[in-house]
Amino acid sequence: MNLPNKLTVLRIVLVPVFVAVILSGCFGDNSRWVALAIFIIASLTDLLDGKIARKYNLVTNFGKFMDPLADKMLVCSALICLVELNRISSWMVIIIVVRDFVISGFRLVAAESGRVIAANYWGKFKTASQMIMICLLIADIRVGFLPLITEAFKWIALFLTVISLVVYIADNKDVMKEE
Repeated sequence: MNLPNKLTVLRIVLVPVFVAVILSGCFGDNSRWVALAIFIIASLTDLLDGKIARKYNLVTNFGKFMDPLADKMLVCSALICLVELNRISSWMVIIIVVRDFVISGFRLVAAESGRVIAANYWGKFKTASQMIMICLLIADIRVGFLPLITEAFKWIALFLTVISLVVYIADNKDVMKEE
């Protein structure tokens, strides 16, 4: 259990803590800020574990499998909680979640033939926009232009989700061809 894998496990452990805090309101008016801090810490573990694993040659099968799963657990849990809190529409979340399932399916099929499909820039932009959107939705600041910025990030994240899926499928359509 190396450091990158410990960070992945920490991210998984933080998911139910995040869900409990954001949905229970156990910290009163400060619950959203505590939830936001937990989400940011969990998101940073995602950034760090990959960088550390690659830099120090600590890539493991556990990490290859669990890191993307932990990412999906964090993002999907946050989005579902935000639907519950009426901060994002369920149809938007469905599009985001379905995109992740399709990409995961592509990666599984590719892995069967020994092919690894790396994330492209569209996927990275999608992830960054989703993280910013989720942070804005958790903070739920309704002052000045922030509600407009938050709404814009919903649409930006949704647009990048769809574009990244289309590009991913177009770039890797040969994965689905039968040999």
